[in-house]
Amino acid sequence: MKKQFFTLIALAVGITNFAQKKPLYNLENAKDNMDAYVKMRASLDTSKESVFYATGKVYAYDPEKPWKVLFNFEMYNIARMQKMAGDSGWRLVTREMLVYKDPKTNEILKTWKNPWTGEEVEVIPVWNDPVNQTFAYNSFIVPFEKLGNGRVCLYNDVPLSYPSPLKKAEYPSNSRSDVYQGAELFNFFINEADLQNKKLNSVNADISWTRFSDFLPWMKMGALPGNLLYQSRGYKLKNGFDDLPQQLKDFVLANKPEYQFAPRVFTKPNMTSWKYFKKVMDERKKTGQ
Repeated sequence: MKKQFFTLIALAVGITNFAQKKPLYNLENAKDNMDAYVKMRASLDTSKESVFYATGKVYAYDPEKPWKVLFNFEMYNIARMQKMAGDSGWRLVTREMLVYKDPKTNEILKTWKNPWTGEEVEVIPVWNDPVNQTFAYNSFIVPFEKLGNGRVCLYNDVPLSYPSPLKKAEYPSNSRSDVYQGAELFNFFINEADLQNKKLNSVNADISWTRFSDFLPWMKMGALPGNLLYQSRGYKLKNGFDDLPQQLKDFVLANKPEYQFAPRVFTKPNMTSWKYFKKVMDERKKTGQ
């Protein structure tokens, strides 16, 4: 009888330990993986907004010259989550902006002297609204890697190739091809213990973002050879928009104050920097500017 008693205790302890060790999210399971990504990328609480902020540099590649730093930059994305109908997944509803800065003074640039052409050109910030995504359960699994020391990286490598909104024949000084080609590479770093903590709807995360693209349309590089490389690092802000650097907040409030908040409605199509440039130019043509 005594032996049976201790056997039952051992069994109960074993069951308890198994339950405690079973992770809240199994990242190899499609639904768990998506919920974990949402918890990292924004929040499981659909009433909350989340901001990722990053800083970095833009490098220019010219096949005939050494690499050079063209700009510093600051950027952020402000997001909220929405549940899809029938609990079938999530919608990420966001807008994002980026400013180009002088690499020496770190001041936000309004104009820039192109070192290739000598022309003084207008600098057009990134104002992308919306930048939305749909995450249906079982549609895909976000790639991940366990790095050790309790750290996990969720990542997205996104090669891009699609018809450019800026046709070369219509915008000869702004576009060298009718096809936009580039890549955006995202790495999100989190503590696995935070991710598996069921008391948390959102977790702290660090980000690395790399972008490879053609020269920007407003640089007026025409058919000149070369590319741009963006490299940045950043993190999710604890208090959202309020935690942004004051210079960046002042710029947003003076130009597009709606960027204090994430959109409330999921809309399509998404905005890109190439589309935004075209929108600005077309609007100016209509008004005779």
